[in-house]
Amino acid sequence: MLKLILIDYLTLCKPRVVLLMLSTAWVGMYLASPTYLDWPRMVIATLGIAFAASAAAIINHLLDRNIDSKMARTAFRPIASGRISPKQAIIFAIILAILAWSLLYICVNRTTAILTFASVIGYAIIYTMYLKRATPQNIVIGGLAGAMPPLLGWSAISNNIDPRSLILVLIIFIWTPPHFWALAIYRVKDYRNAAIPMLPVTHGIQFTKLCLLLYTILLIAVTCLPFVIQMAGFKYLIIATLLNTYFLYLTVRLYFSNGVQEHRLAIKTFNFSLSYLLILFIGLLLDPITATYGVY
Repeated sequence: MLKLILIDYLTLCKPRVVLLMLSTAWVGMYLASPTYLDWPRMVIATLGIAFAASAAAIINHLLDRNIDSKMARTAFRPIASGRISPKQAIIFAIILAILAWSLLYICVNRTTAILTFASVIGYAIIYTMYLKRATPQNIVIGGLAGAMPPLLGWSAISNNIDPRSLILVLIIFIWTPPHFWALAIYRVKDYRNAAIPMLPVTHGIQFTKLCLLLYTILLIAVTCLPFVIQMAGFKYLIIATLLNTYFLYLTVRLYFSNGVQEHRLAIKTFNFSLSYLLILFIGLLLDPITATYGVY
């Protein structure tokens, strides 16, 4: 019984999403460490960012509980299904938020603490409470909050907002719409039943596929920026080119598909987009790591 309760509380934190966010934050930390890795600061910053992201996820679960109960993908979530009460969720979120603020403000720096909680407000309040229910551009505008982790990681080490970190934010910001629209196409019936104005619901699937394709082309251009400004070298460029080629291949196939094939390609594109972001950011580490430690 205790194990099931712990699993429910862990589920509230959206651990897979948080882990993907942390992986991009770690890249920011590494790239902001030109001479040595400040492991104690990195560990504390990781915990602080993780706690804050988890608190935001809990608030998202709480505010979306009525919507979640109407969607097959989310109906079994702990709050939507009644296994965890709203009061319990609020207490848990407050505890995590206090821990996050304490770690980041006291042990890291004020800049990272403020930026992190601006992201929490952007995702948990502005996106979840307003944008998600108000406009089909919800994921485009609200995607900025989810794109912040590289900046948070960078500022945790450097205590400033470096222009190079903003390029990493831009990559995730542009990646978010095609990533999420692929899922929205796959789950369009759920969003329609829950009356959520996702792009496939308001403008149709074919228009969404066109937007997804155009954003993928824009993403290809944006992911070249680290190489252009000599933030990363040819190893990154090769990895980015391979990833972008396959991502574009999937989105083109999705655009011209229909019926069962469309359904399968939508979820395949969504799943690949998760691997895409992780591998792309690992690619960003290759040149800085080898340059720093002399492995050539």
